[in-house]
Amino acid sequence: MRQGWSIVDMINVIKIIIEDDSMSTVNTVSPAYQSRPGLLHTILLAGSVPLFLGALASDIAYSQTYQIQWSNFASWLIAGGELFAGLALLCALVNLVRASQKSGAVLTYFVLLLVTWVLGLVNAFQHAKDAWAMMPTGLVLSAIVFLLICLTAWVGLQPRSGALK
Repeated sequence: MRQGWSIVDMINVIKIIIEDDSMSTVNTVSPAYQSRPGLLHTILLAGSVPLFLGALASDIAYSQTYQIQWSNFASWLIAGGELFAGLALLCALVNLVRASQKSGAVLTYFVLLLVTWVLGLVNAFQHAKDAWAMMPTGLVLSAIVFLLICLTAWVGLQPRSGALK
């Protein structure tokens, strides 16, 4: 009875593995995103989430207290969120143009970010009104924009890979 493998046994096993045709198939994964979101793109996308959250919280505070300063806070936070989301949208457009496959998650992310940015712009225009005139539409728009930016960040920061070839 033998205990362990000899060098000759290991070489024979390696020869069998190399000569076996059933194991010679190689599957590769092609990336759907040739250029994944870079560090700046990620920071801009993730940075817009707390800004839109702060705008929603300020709108809720205004609806409870009617202190006009909460409306001003919301307006500035929306402006910051729009700036970050707009720059992230520009990065997403560059990534979409550079992507070899312009469908699926890459396109979904870009469209979600574009819709979020446009609704955020409408929200900014709504907040430019008098504080009394912006309610309740401003609160509803802030909630929608916040949910959309959360969904967009979730979709945009997911790891992407293509199908097996």
